[in-house]
Amino acid sequence: MDTALKRMLNFNAPPLKTTAAEPVWKVLIYDRFGQDIISPLLAVKELRDMGITLHLLLHSDRDPIPDVPAIYFVMPTEENIDRICQDLRNQLYESYYLNFISAISRSKLEDIASAALSANAVSQVTKVFDQYLNFITLEDDMFILCNQNKELISYHAINKPDIMDTDMEAIMDTIVDSLFCFFVTLGAVPIIRCPRGNAAEMVAVKLDKKLRENLRDARNSLFTGDNMGASQFSFQRPLFVLADRNLDLATPLHHTWTYQALVHDVLDFHLNRVSMDESVGSEASPAGARPKKKNKKSYDLTASDKFWQKHKGSPFPEVAESVQEELDTYRAQEDEVKRLKSIMGLEGEDEGAISSISMSDNTAKLTSAVSSLPELLEKKRLIDLHTNVATAVLDHIKSRKLDVYFEYEEKLMSKSTLDKSLLDIISDPDAGTPEDKMRLFLIFYITALQPPSETDLEQYKKALLDIGFVPERPNFASYLQNKPLTKTRCSVLFSRVMNSGSQFVMEGVKNLVLKQHNLPVTRILDNLMEMKSNPETDDYRYFDPKMLRGSESSIPRNKNPFQEAIVFMVGGGNYIEYQNLVDYTKAKPGKKVLYGCSELFNAGQFLKQLSSLGQK
Repeated sequence: MDTALKRMLNFNAPPLKTTAAEPVWKVLIYDRFGQDIISPLLAVKELRDMGITLHLLLHSDRDPIPDVPAIYFVMPTEENIDRICQDLRNQLYESYYLNFISAISRSKLEDIASAALSANAVSQVTKVFDQYLNFITLEDDMFILCNQNKELISYHAINKPDIMDTDMEAIMDTIVDSLFCFFVTLGAVPIIRCPRGNAAEMVAVKLDKKLRENLRDARNSLFTGDNMGASQFSFQRPLFVLADRNLDLATPLHHTWTYQALVHDVLDFHLNRVSMDESVGSEASPAGARPKKKNKKSYDLTASDKFWQKHKGSPFPEVAESVQEELDTYRAQEDEVKRLKSIMGLEGEDEGAISSISMSDNTAKLTSAVSSLPELLEKKRLIDLHTNVATAVLDHIKSRKLDVYFEYEEKLMSKSTLDKSLLDIISDPDAGTPEDKMRLFLIFYITALQPPSETDLEQYKKALLDIGFVPERPNFASYLQNKPLTKTRCSVLFSRVMNSGSQFVMEGVKNLVLKQHNLPVTRILDNLMEMKSNPETDDYRYFDPKMLRGSESSIPRNKNPFQEAIVFMVGGGNYIEYQNLVDYTKAKPGKKVLYGCSELFNAGQFLKQLSSLGQK
């Protein structure tokens, strides 16, 4: 994806390897979809390095820049096409490179052609490309389908009890269009496996058909010749496992213990950017004055952040320790620079003055220290960033006793012996928010080998009511009794309570060690990737789009274990599953696994979707 975007921003030519050549200056015009695809991958500085002087939204007020080429990156919607035609008529730019996120229809292409003709701008429309980039890459090994209009393909949308067949078809077509783009960009035709009788199967059937039709059209196939050059995979074709969210409803509700998943659970973390309230001074506002508005601070957590890359999958206590170590190391280096400057009477001198002094041993040390200042300052920026983020996470852990929830849920999910009763935690006014308690109760209910008795259920209901949870109907958890389901109903109402204001001290927080165990999605992948016989996956359907005739078989033709796989969760995914797959892959040298989902939600967002499914 990164390579495809850089190629597009270089007028669809391979980016130059040499940095000596001056880039061609140009403007980038995108819609919200294009913005969401680019922003997690390319920072403003990288765009500038590629010659992008301005990046503007298509539907904003834009002034003409007649001597500069414009690269458009938009969805081929009616509204967008109309605006492009208007730009042509208003002669905004020197030339137009039109890149559509997914394939544009012939009729819309004709609309652009006639607008260019009437504006006498045919020669200025230099290139029109279908980019097939209708998905968002968040990590090298993780992608989601969309951020704009994600409610149209959400878990709630798919599982509505009264959904019309035509609506379901439209949802499946949207998902398949994005998955098709993903495989075109990947340059690989997968072997598809899926369970029977749910949304994942509907996606598999439609995707197989779409890939098959494209492969059959030899002249226009996107999987031949030059198009295959971008493949990230080896000679063996990848396995594509489609899973349905209903196979595991507990994991998305789970309180977690790793850094990235915790940030997503308790903070506002969106498209690799975390937004937080800045800690403001504690001085009180004058009587009658409006309370001070809290400033929002945003941080990008991306591949260029080495600390994030190293620790995003680590248990939180390890992260806290590492932040402290980095801070101590930085202070030692910073003090050394100040000490040397002080000894040599060079306070306030610039680098030029320092480097011109004779190279005594001390001066050599000083020159080395000063030349590494930019690197030191970047290190300091990252330390400050992670100190702020980790402190905010720690505030939630302490105020809500999230370590207690995590440990208890781990025991529930692994069927281990419990050291205290569920009722004790739900009834404890100091342990968590009503939402935390509801999540714990639902995990208990989902993972129970048999549903609790009516008497027990009444006790849980009373405890939940006492702490502020108000069920819409008396049978608010009945939907869980016949799991797994394809039509989910649950009624949940809760309030979110945020507490903050604690020091960066792990005192009172358990130093819990993560036990390695495979979540359901990882177990399924392992069975299918290693060609293991298992009742859980033996009945999974098998599709090979390269076979001339569609196969109804569940018997794989390929008997060799797969080296590469993509797992895709229809109905939404989370960082807990992603991290579990990353850990699984680390333990399997030579294997490569990517994780994708129709949308990425945290437990609070998933709970809201379950809630609205239960409301009349």
